[in-house]
Amino acid sequence: MIKLLSKIFIKNEGSGEDIRGKYGMICSAAGIALNILLFIIKFAAGSLSGAISVTADAFNNLSDSGSSLITMLGFRLAAKKPDPGHPFGHGRIEYLSGIAVSILIVLMGFELFTDSVDKIKNPAVPETGALVFVILGISILVKFYMFLYNRKYGKECNSAAMKATATDCLSDMVSTAVVFVSMIVTHFTNVNIDAYCGLAVSVFILFAGLKSAYETIGPLLGQPPEKEFVEEVERIVLSGKDILGVHDLMVHDYGPGRCIISLHAEVPASGDILDIHDEIDNLEKELGEKLGCIAVIHMDPIQTDSENVTLLKDVALKACNEIYEGMKLHDFRIVEGSSHTNLIFDVVVPHSFRMSDTEIKEKIQEKINAYDNKLFTVVTVDKDFAGA
Repeated sequence: MIKLLSKIFIKNEGSGEDIRGKYGMICSAAGIALNILLFIIKFAAGSLSGAISVTADAFNNLSDSGSSLITMLGFRLAAKKPDPGHPFGHGRIEYLSGIAVSILIVLMGFELFTDSVDKIKNPAVPETGALVFVILGISILVKFYMFLYNRKYGKECNSAAMKATATDCLSDMVSTAVVFVSMIVTHFTNVNIDAYCGLAVSVFILFAGLKSAYETIGPLLGQPPEKEFVEEVERIVLSGKDILGVHDLMVHDYGPGRCIISLHAEVPASGDILDIHDEIDNLEKELGEKLGCIAVIHMDPIQTDSENVTLLKDVALKACNEIYEGMKLHDFRIVEGSSHTNLIFDVVVPHSFRMSDTEIKEKIQEKINAYDNKLFTVVTVDKDFAGA
């Protein structure tokens, strides 16, 4: 159905963001229609059978249509062009719509939880029949289809809202399957587990909603970029003939397809500054074209033609790796004097590293002094903003 609608409403015209937005609108509209249909037939089945789990599942579908409406509005608002008040666009609205969907999932789970507890205290045996089983079976298949297309296009469009909707569809499919099992047990054994199944479904929905909210909040709070993205940025920049190293990479996310990256590129201090600047400009342009981002590259000149600098850099790097294997070092330079030599450099450690900045500096100085007590360090400790 989605493929058919996309052929009708999506032409290969406009930017990638325009096409992405249209896919979001189509998937959301299909979700609204299918969820309203499921609500009508499930509510009828629940009313006829008196099964609290079926009726609760029906209202869960009604809330899902509201979730799809929120997702649709999120895509619509996120597609607005940048303006003076929002120079980087409105892309983060899509993340907010994903959080709203997650909140609705949690609220529905809580409502089902309270209804199920009340039904346990005041049990009533539901009526079962072929119609109820057919409706529940159809519902499972429809929700599975909705899960598949939301997951597929959520990944292709990198949409937090659609991924949250896919999670919701999966939880709905499982919850309806549990209701289906409870109806079978009641029909063939006369053992009433309807309320207990409703309770189990509510816990599953609550967990799915909280997990979805956690995953959606990440981009808003500021999470590290994906490893593949970082590797591609480094590959492109290091392909420059004068680029010796890359560090201090930061990625600022303003919504899917809207990011700004900044980084430092080490270049030979002996090179022609105009030629290197031109190369940096070309790399910034290439990053923008291939990764759909705004790129800013800062040049860090380093000495490459001094044997003493190379030797002392190796000494410093060895000292750093004795403290923490994999510790990165950059912006290395030396200031030589008659009585001592200053080694000036930055080191990069992950946020999870337990040693304080002061302890790191002291340990580095201690280990370098073991090599030569006339060497003094001036160390700046950086955190890894592109990793763990």
